[in-house]
Amino acid sequence: MASIAEAAPKPPNALAGALKEAALAAGVAGALALPLIGFHLVDVTGGVSVESRLSWVVYAMLAVFAGRFLLAITRRPAAASGHRDARRSASGKRNARLVGLVILAAVLVLPFLPFSNRYVLDTAITVLIYVMLGWGLNVVVGLAGLLDLGYVAFYAVGAYSYALLALYLQFGFWECLPLAGILAATFGVLLGFPVLRLRGDYLAIVTLGFGEMIRIVLLNWQDFTRGPNGIDSIPRPSFFGLPFREEPPEGGTSFHQFFGLEYAPEHRIVFLFYLILALALVTNWATLRLRRLPIGRAWEALREDEIACRSLGINPTNTKLSAFAIGAMFGGFAGAFFATRQGFISPESFTFMESAVILAIVVLGGMGSQLGVVVAAAFFIVLPELAREFAQFRMLLFGLAMVLIMLWRPQGLISGREPSIRLGRPADG
Repeated sequence: MASIAEAAPKPPNALAGALKEAALAAGVAGALALPLIGFHLVDVTGGVSVESRLSWVVYAMLAVFAGRFLLAITRRPAAASGHRDARRSASGKRNARLVGLVILAAVLVLPFLPFSNRYVLDTAITVLIYVMLGWGLNVVVGLAGLLDLGYVAFYAVGAYSYALLALYLQFGFWECLPLAGILAATFGVLLGFPVLRLRGDYLAIVTLGFGEMIRIVLLNWQDFTRGPNGIDSIPRPSFFGLPFREEPPEGGTSFHQFFGLEYAPEHRIVFLFYLILALALVTNWATLRLRRLPIGRAWEALREDEIACRSLGINPTNTKLSAFAIGAMFGGFAGAFFATRQGFISPESFTFMESAVILAIVVLGGMGSQLGVVVAAAFFIVLPELAREFAQFRMLLFGLAMVLIMLWRPQGLISGREPSIRLGRPADG
């Protein structure tokens, strides 16, 4: 035994490895920081001159060195923390449910808080739109494991479905909302058929092309979609037939008149806030219910191993098509709300960057995590708003925050993949 212990290889010097890793990261940071913040232009008499800010580059390198060094020396081995994570899974699920209820309670009373105003409510509405989109894409990416880079196409289909039905057929919001979801789901099935045999990067490329195809069609079909000019004067939703107008239509009654209130433009904003909140909650409830049904378990089986999924008798074709259709339907609902909120849409609102942001929300929040999508959507929308004071450094700080979060939580903010059904261990004896 002694000879075996003596022959065992010694563990590498952890401190030296951490220093080497931190120095390498600092060097890369310096190379990137030099052209970005190392020089700047200043106005002088007769033109401009270039001044150096090498001290900023040094500070950036020192910050990266210190952060990477601390990350390296505090990293825990997976084997040491695996049993601890297993013990925490049940309590983590209970805590996540409690946190979700607290967030819901705070959102419900948001319009009545002292600091609430038009800007706060508009920001909250934008966050809820991206939460709804993230939950829809989570069905495709997080549950079924299908990498979709063209999800914005279904968002666009929902928005244009509502706008065109209202423009040509004078349909109202409540009539167009289910139709927008159905049309988006139809396009989801149309996308699903060509990609049934594709996986990974090839699937991502095809879905990316599908999203660009939809945008280009909307851009060039000017006789129907008005092309780059977009569609304006999209009707606003009403409260069960009561419009939010100061002067009601002839023979009608406005919202404030019916309830005996003084007219305020904020009434419509508060209504839109609760409308998108209700749509998001319905999306969350439907997703959670579907996850516990056989179709949801089939999505998770497909995500883990498609070959094993086939061997168990699950039809991958129907499973993939259902994931695309249901995820697209939720995107269509969000698109219809976006159109009625904005009152104007154009193809420029549905570029690839929107798909990238929605996918980043799902990945940053944690694949398959409903609460993680909420936290990540709030991060993506609220943080750039808070950083507006930093002017040209705003997006740099936003990118730095994203890098730090991914280093801290590489599997996502809430990375637990709780199975829909768990097999219990038989009792001893």
